[in-house]
Amino acid sequence: MSPFEPTPEVPTRTLEQHASEQRRRLHNTVSELREQVRDTVREKLDVHRYVSDYAWPAAGAAAFVGLLFGFSTAGIFRRRA
Repeated sequence: MSPFEPTPEVPTRTLEQHASEQRRRLHNTVSELREQVRDTVREKLDVHRYVSDYAWPAAGAAAFVGLLFGFSTAGIFRRRA
């Protein structure tokens, strides 16, 4: 027998209060989890921060790829003797 079934020792009012307390705790837990997820998503999708943190490495990588592409395609247009 479950300790939360109505019996003469456990009145219905006590069980209702217990259920109400559990619902409140569950609601608070879900609210806290929702807040944490929202904060994490905002942090991960913060474009301004990523641009300020990685602008120079991205520009350097793009320049390097451009140079590689330029040198690799330059051979196509060279005259062969």
